Amino acid sequence: MSLPANRFVVTLTCSHDNHDRATVAFVVANAALGSDRDTVVFLSVEGVRLAVQGEAERIHETGFAPLADLMRQFTQGGGKILVCSPCFKKRALDEAKLIEGSVVAGGAKLVEFMAGGVSSVGY
Repeated sequence: MSLPANRFVVTLTCSHDNHDRATVAFVVANAALGSDRDTVVFLSVEGVRLAVQGEAERIHETGFAPLADLMRQFTQGGGKILVCSPCFKKRALDEAKLIEGSVVAGGAKLVEFMAGGVSSVGY
């Protein structure tokens, strides 16, 4: 069985607790988009905080573009950001403050996207 070469998933569990991982995840996600891959970033655990307006603006890892710029580039390029519903709710975050291009979704949505086999990387 061959893998669908046109799909790619980046999972991210970090935000303010690890600026480097949060940044590199979106660098890789943008690279996947640039390689004509239908790309999803799945934010879970602490990563869900990045889907809240204003949070990514607080992260600028040395040597990289600001995280908010990388995320904007990703969504404007057609990338999708799925935000783990239970993780988001656990942290009592406000769904009305989601950034553009992100959607709160359960794990089933990620599984649906990955069905049949998808290349992925996690941070």
